[in-house]
Amino acid sequence: MASSRNHPEPYESFLLASDGSEQKITSLPDPKIINAATFTINKEDHTLGAMLVNQLLRDPRVLFAAYKVPHPLENSFVLKIQVKDGITPAQALETAIQDCTSAIASIQESFQEEVHRVRREEGQDGGNVDYYSAV
Repeated sequence: MASSRNHPEPYESFLLASDGSEQKITSLPDPKIINAATFTINKEDHTLGAMLVNQLLRDPRVLFAAYKVPHPLENSFVLKIQVKDGITPAQALETAIQDCTSAIASIQESFQEEVHRVRREEGQDGGNVDYYSAV
């Protein structure tokens, strides 16, 4: 029914086009600033943008990191990174992504352990856990 309305399908806000016409990340080197680049990350929002900037700024090799959402109706953000000599902005971004992925995995593991602990204390089976009803 959404096709008769004047708005995109809901899945278009988070899935890349199946024909390969969209890339998740595009990169442009900054022509005016040394060791800087601008990345456009498609089908993501403030959640990932803020997380990546926070992680990038923890890296002592990163001089500058910030993001902006060009328009509230666009499902993308633009990330600007400037680094010291010895590393590229793309390498810094890759490291930040890996660090964020590790942190999320650690949080998930801690959450699962706590759910199992609570269920054991309540005498419930700690097997298959419905995380949404456990909270």
